[in-house]
Amino acid sequence: MADVKAEPHTGAVKFSMLIAGAVFALMMVIGLVMRAAQGNLIELEAPFFYQLLSVHGAGMVGTAGLSGAAVMWYFVGRYVPLSARMYWAFIALFLLGVVFILTAIFIGRYGGGWTFLFPLPAISGEAWEPWAAALFMLGYVSIGVGFLLYHLAVGYPIMKHYGGFARALGWHVGFGGADPADAPPPAIVAAAAVTIFNTIGIIVGAAVLVASLVHLLVPGFAVDALLAKNMIFFFGHVFINASIYMAVIAVYEIVPEYTGRPWKTSRVFVLAWTAILLFVMAVYPHHLLQDVVMPPWALVLGQVVSYLSGIPLLAVTAFSLCVYLHGSKMRWDLASSLLVLAVAGWSVGTVPAIIDGMISVNKIMHNTQWVPGHFHIYLLLGVVAMSFGFMAWLVRGTKASESGMSGLDRMAFGAYALGAAGFALMFLISGAMSVPRRWAVHLPEWVLQDRIATAFAVLVVVSTLVFVIKYAVRLGRAPG
Repeated sequence: MADVKAEPHTGAVKFSMLIAGAVFALMMVIGLVMRAAQGNLIELEAPFFYQLLSVHGAGMVGTAGLSGAAVMWYFVGRYVPLSARMYWAFIALFLLGVVFILTAIFIGRYGGGWTFLFPLPAISGEAWEPWAAALFMLGYVSIGVGFLLYHLAVGYPIMKHYGGFARALGWHVGFGGADPADAPPPAIVAAAAVTIFNTIGIIVGAAVLVASLVHLLVPGFAVDALLAKNMIFFFGHVFINASIYMAVIAVYEIVPEYTGRPWKTSRVFVLAWTAILLFVMAVYPHHLLQDVVMPPWALVLGQVVSYLSGIPLLAVTAFSLCVYLHGSKMRWDLASSLLVLAVAGWSVGTVPAIIDGMISVNKIMHNTQWVPGHFHIYLLLGVVAMSFGFMAWLVRGTKASESGMSGLDRMAFGAYALGAAGFALMFLISGAMSVPRRWAVHLPEWVLQDRIATAFAVLVVVSTLVFVIKYAVRLGRAPG
């Protein structure tokens, strides 16, 4: 393993996480408002509900990507030199995209959802003007170009330092029988894999975005709707998975500081990440199991890979974390607690996802609240918890009085874990009862779950505000 260097560009990363924390909190408030509206606790006009739904989806997914990118940049910078200018260019393009998206939604009244499913942006029933749809998609393009620059800024130094992606992925250890001591650190293996599959995903997303924009300007320009849907869901599925796999690098790098045991790159680790590289790109057809015009082989692939995709996570990250924790003198504070919670939540979240990936279940459950149930587990108890854990670690105290869990930390952590689990569980229960997703107005028999979910959402929002405010207050005096 290469010698660990000092962390570069700490200020830029801390700024990114401040933005991410604030936006996560805002998006959670919007989620709370939508659940309260579905529970008839407040009134929202349906068009405005769908605008909120669009900004909530785009905001949570985009911010998950931003926070994951900040985590990966910080720790990859321990092993290879990175360009601060490229990172700031990425941030600038990301923020420009955010401005475009917010303008499209709150001024242009765009409410077509974060997936911009073709041809919905162009056929709004006069709910929004074509310019709003175009600006929304241009916002995605700006963010996508920013991420391409980001992955270039990460991928090229990794290739140069380790002699190509094959060695950065550890294939000389996984397939060539080389000594694991010669393998790159886990952060580099993960970063190399994410750079490959997220770059491919973003390029596919950019292609369908450009085609959709041309269709908006020239309605006669033909776009195959099924091909567009495949490209959109390939892009979306890859991107949100990339966000999680970037953020998990924090577990590989931070947990050893608490256990005193380094996280090593073994042959199994290399093989697992190679499987992740392939599975992330192959599993997306499980989103299209209800599209009967899809080729049967693609639907079978989506189902089979759904079964297999949880194995690398459970066998390597989750199992390895249990091994590292067992018998160690783990120091528990807010950062380590949130990181362990994140791996546990991410692992649990694979179960409802695999269930939904079964064709016989999917044809009944996919358009119900079961689906937001499983991805809220991934987000709230997975990537967002990882992000908050990283934030807490960035501003960790160095004095004995500042280490460990304060009473406020314990309350906020407990409230967050309970609130996030309960909030997602209400989605799953509603999905099992065939309550549809994406509906602004709910029938009376669905309202109870909405109101219980709203109460859990309050816990999530309050605890999140504690995490973010504590981070902001301690940011100026944190070490490094």
